[in-house]
Amino acid sequence: MHCSGRSLIRLLVPAMLLCIDPAPASACATCGCTLSADAVLGYSVVSGWRLTVEDDYINQDQLRGGTATASPSQVVNEPSNPALGGGEIEKQTINRYVTAGLSYSPNSTWNFNLLVPYIVRDHTTYGVQSTPYSASESASEQISGAHVSGVGDIRLIGSYQGLFILQNLGLQFGVKLPTGQFGTRVKFDSGPNSGTPLDASLQVGTGSTDFIIGAYYYHDVGENFDAFINSQFQVALAHHQNEPGNDFRPGNSTTTSLGLRYEASPQLLPQVQLNILRKSADQGALADSPDTAGTVVYLSPGLTVRAVQKVYLFGFVQLPVYSKLDGFQLIPHWTVTAGANYAF
Repeated sequence: MHCSGRSLIRLLVPAMLLCIDPAPASACATCGCTLSADAVLGYSVVSGWRLTVEDDYINQDQLRGGTATASPSQVVNEPSNPALGGGEIEKQTINRYVTAGLSYSPNSTWNFNLLVPYIVRDHTTYGVQSTPYSASESASEQISGAHVSGVGDIRLIGSYQGLFILQNLGLQFGVKLPTGQFGTRVKFDSGPNSGTPLDASLQVGTGSTDFIIGAYYYHDVGENFDAFINSQFQVALAHHQNEPGNDFRPGNSTTTSLGLRYEASPQLLPQVQLNILRKSADQGALADSPDTAGTVVYLSPGLTVRAVQKVYLFGFVQLPVYSKLDGFQLIPHWTVTAGANYAF
């Protein structure tokens, strides 16, 4: 690795899996923040404490089915879609994820992270429709809305990168705890659905204890350039919502990221990522199983800047370039991530 790039990487925060499967939204379980935060800030080989705050804005306002854009009328009229028997047409879900991360590295090979997200979500839906339907202005009275906010599911992540002398191959493992409010506790507060429970997958927590495992590798690919690849898999091992007829289990997810960093300057670190998310369908009576599986690919350009000594700022935009979704789901036209890191 180029010397200036190595100096920057060693000063930055270690693997911070801030965007692994943040409480996915109903009919949009394959969207959300897939940015690789560990690659954004580098894989640290320096011992000590680090604090990171990250803010993700995700406006899910694009209805899609399969690989194409869909309209509400398609959702109802599609012969293979359960909406013919009474399906829900999602309108929009606006998400804000503010995640605080505290990291500790006792030495150059081990790192431990505590990640605490706070989630703010506003969701609107046209509700269940079983007849030909058009989302016109006259249909505005059919829109139901809900607001949910609170601390989400906390994650504990461990990283080990002592396999090679260069310490450029690492393993990651961790657990997601059911600390966020889950189930059907939050209800719609406006529209025809007012007073009825909000979807289980739209709550700030999933109610499940998940196991997380991953790996990463990075290496020089030329003067001033460094490439990386990483992948994480998350699976729910236990779930509190397990009563027959009132159960919910989030689908398994795999996130893979490839990227390239330009390291000519220790002050500015441009980067581009390709983020691939594959998610299986949610399960249970409270799950919208036909509309929660699929694959989404994002192109994510961004920049990390050293603001002052030991303080780094970063910002990224994610643009969906491909999606193949089961049923009909909402995905964003773009997402924005911004954050700061302090080493002490």
